[in-house]
Amino acid sequence: MLTIINYNAGNIKSIQNMLKRIGVKSTISSSVNEIESAEKLILPGVGHYDYGMKNLKECGLIECLNKKVLVEKTPLLGICLGAQLLGNRSDEGIESGLGWIDMDVIRFDKSNMNADLKVPHMSWNEISIQKTSRLMEGLNNESRFYFVHSFHMKCKNQSDILTTTQYGYEFVSSVEHENIFGVQFHPEKSHRFGMQLLENFIKI
Repeated sequence: MLTIINYNAGNIKSIQNMLKRIGVKSTISSSVNEIESAEKLILPGVGHYDYGMKNLKECGLIECLNKKVLVEKTPLLGICLGAQLLGNRSDEGIESGLGWIDMDVIRFDKSNMNADLKVPHMSWNEISIQKTSRLMEGLNNESRFYFVHSFHMKCKNQSDILTTTQYGYEFVSSVEHENIFGVQFHPEKSHRFGMQLLENFIKI
């Protein structure tokens, strides 16, 4: 069973609705017992970095998730804020992240962008695939996804970068490290491209 983690920081129903469209059953849960029995996990998220990390802690999920992801190697997909929480820290707050991927989350650097580009980055944009991945099967560098964010991931290790995207400059738009995947964009709002990505995750 695929479990969408409910820690009061995500547009969870839209993810579940997209999964339903591709014929995948899922549960929404903040129960440690249910998460421990999951075959795959999705960590959604919108909003402030510190709010997300504090909610995970208050829900008592950190220890459980560390075991599932780091020890049992359960596939996990982080979406938007959920992807950012996979790293070490963020310019947006003071809380430490989950630390599963060696990366920081930084604010878009307006000094390196054209004046007509707005932050947050809120638009459809293309990805540039940086390595072979089961998550990217059937997708290519013309695949378009929907973004809404003011901060982006910056990986310490090149090997963790799955895709990049151009917005004023090139930034990391998705990451992959072993069984851990994170996408800055919203596959649940990205029509056929998002459906393909979620179908790929199910098959992993």
